[in-house]
Amino acid sequence: MQIGELAKQTSVGVETIRYYEKLGLLSAPLRQANGYRCYSSVHLQRLSFIRHCRALDISLSDIKRLLEYQTHPEDTCQEVNALIDTKLLEVRQRLESLHALEQQLVQLRQRCASQQVKDCGILHELSMPD
Repeated sequence: MQIGELAKQTSVGVETIRYYEKLGLLSAPLRQANGYRCYSSVHLQRLSFIRHCRALDISLSDIKRLLEYQTHPEDTCQEVNALIDTKLLEVRQRLESLHALEQQLVQLRQRCASQQVKDCGILHELSMPD
């Protein structure tokens, strides 16, 4: 299949596919006589894997590691699990930060019950020096 079809089937942009090739996440496809790239089902599967990882906010360097683990199917999953555990910890820390931000915004929102900007407690509070 050509790059446009691969992009369509995986919902990944053409330029992104080329970028992943440049990074070595996707192997270079064979070229047809006319110079067009010819992608296989292996490319489709790998690109789907990468897309799923990106949807989980896994970095490209970590995706590269995960792909390398796939080349050693006899190894244990210890390092794969450790990578995901680290990602879980990062997500939990971000959630804590977001919860703290939410609380600050709730408190800030409670500062304004006014109808006019001149009496807005939010704008007054934001103008205060630290």
